[in-house]
Amino acid sequence: MSVSRASSRTYLRLSILSALGLLAVNTAMAATSENTSINDSNLPQVELDEIVVTATRTPTKVSNVIAQTRVVNSKELKRYQGQTVMEVLRRQPGFSIKQDGGMGQSSNFYLRGYDSKRVLVLIDGVRYGSMSSGQPALTLLPVDQIDRIEILYGASGSSIYGSDAMGGVIQVFTKGSNIEQTNFSVTAGVGSNDHYVYGVAAQFANEAGAKLSLSANRNQTKGITALENRSGNDKDDDGFESNNFALNTSVPLTDNITIGATGLFSKSNTEFDNYSFGPGQNAEIDQENGAVSAFSQYENDKMTLRLSTGQSLDKVDNKVGDEFETKQKQANLLSIYRLPTGQLQAGAEWLKQEVDINDNTPSNNNDSYKINDRIIKSGFLGYQLNKEAYDLQANVRFDENSQFDSETTYSLGYAVKLAPSLRLGTSFATGYRAPSLNDLYIESAYYVPNENLEVEKSKNLELFVESNSDLQTTRLTGFYSRVKNLISNEYDPSTFKYQATNIDQAELSGYSLTSDWQINNVLLGSQYTYTNAEELSGANKGKQLVYRPEHTGLVYIGYQAAEFDIRAEAEYVGKTYNVSDNSTFIDDYTLFNISGNYYVSPNLTWTSRINNITNVDYSTNESFGQYASRYNQDGTNFFTSLTYNWY
Repeated sequence: MSVSRASSRTYLRLSILSALGLLAVNTAMAATSENTSINDSNLPQVELDEIVVTATRTPTKVSNVIAQTRVVNSKELKRYQGQTVMEVLRRQPGFSIKQDGGMGQSSNFYLRGYDSKRVLVLIDGVRYGSMSSGQPALTLLPVDQIDRIEILYGASGSSIYGSDAMGGVIQVFTKGSNIEQTNFSVTAGVGSNDHYVYGVAAQFANEAGAKLSLSANRNQTKGITALENRSGNDKDDDGFESNNFALNTSVPLTDNITIGATGLFSKSNTEFDNYSFGPGQNAEIDQENGAVSAFSQYENDKMTLRLSTGQSLDKVDNKVGDEFETKQKQANLLSIYRLPTGQLQAGAEWLKQEVDINDNTPSNNNDSYKINDRIIKSGFLGYQLNKEAYDLQANVRFDENSQFDSETTYSLGYAVKLAPSLRLGTSFATGYRAPSLNDLYIESAYYVPNENLEVEKSKNLELFVESNSDLQTTRLTGFYSRVKNLISNEYDPSTFKYQATNIDQAELSGYSLTSDWQINNVLLGSQYTYTNAEELSGANKGKQLVYRPEHTGLVYIGYQAAEFDIRAEAEYVGKTYNVSDNSTFIDDYTLFNISGNYYVSPNLTWTSRINNITNVDYSTNESFGQYASRYNQDGTNFFTSLTYNWY
């Protein structure tokens, strides 16, 4: 592999992105210079200042949040119909992915250098992810069942939500929380690789304020072959199919008391390439994933009191090894007091994480964990103040883990308005993560256990300057994390196995620039993130952590009218080191995508998306040497669907 070739590609693709950015600006300027009057009331609007709850646990305007926050709302999610949450996240600022093939395949994502084990995922407030591996299966969550996604960047989430939030928090909200009227809809879609989606949804609302949303869909595709240059069974396409269901309901019992429940469930089958299978056998994995919750809430002018309980499920049977079933059960009490100045929140949390193993390989003599459950008891306290001239947020949290020592995390953030549309701010936060059960106890043909792992801890600093007006939101954020005992899977060439080990010191730092504009009919914007993920100790001191690209970016431009909207984007991911000593890397790539909606009638919408228009041959997971393997990503592909609504 030639470094000069990769460098020239990087320069060329960055030039392309720059050119697209200039084109976007010129188009916008042309649009504003027209003398024609535009009736904005008929156009689908972009919210530049939405309300979020993930960043503070209370409803807060994005313009008052101190940590970097991103909202992918229902309008934007329409562009990803028939796809999964992973496809949405990979195109958000600071994200990159590592995926073993096409839709439904095993995957990992990285946010500002933190991998998915260190980014907490919530579904309607319920922790979601595997207790064994520590990773959330976002390639299995369908976009069609989701109302919006909120992303909180950085470690401030640790002092609000506890372990696993060192790198940030992603919260997925099911459809149905904002129903305005009773309606029904059906969706049918088709795409490349025999991709089919069928879905139905029903939403009910009455004058008393009761709401009920029910939806179900099926997503299936013949897929692509996961591994390149394979023979036999590994040469065939690796398909994916899933049946998905969602529920969201709330009922006001009185003027002050509301009860409700939510649920999201996916049952899927994914084929994959596994050379250890004999002739005539196809490797596949069955999975069940999701979360359910119930809540009751009391609210008056001065106080909100919310009691919630829930459970998430992650069940995996890959037909090769054992069957794992992870459950995370939790109960949460949150109280919010509105003070004469600001508001105070306090609460308590109980969480039980457990794994059940169905022993399909008794001859291994290593089919169980030494410990297969743990309980975390937590208490937290926070204060928030939002004034016209400044914003303040402070949080502290105490977690008592039955398997490890107790941990206390805290965060403090402050932002000041230098002008009506200009804000400057900073925050400091501490974070931690307890090792997963796989990190501690897994023993197999590929892994060696390490019961001596220590808890990861981090100190984090963030600085930002932000411009927010009726036309645009632009933010430059600098971030710095010093991580102690970062857990990494290291390969031992003498045993040909991996083992989780602590890296004494690591640094994750960089900056992110985002800018989103709406000028009459034109939407345009760009995002760029530079990430330095560096080991500061050990044999690989000064080297970049694997699968963390230094450069990621996206440029987009769109046009919206009463009858249609369309968007074109260019997505760039820089070269990625794939071994700890940085001796080999995966090439950078740029993808061009286009998506749009055509409103055929008030009831009928036609949605289409084309990905990788230039048919770039790229990979996000590739190894070299004696056991070389390259996981494929799809070339040019499309998906189109029709949705009919009855009101």
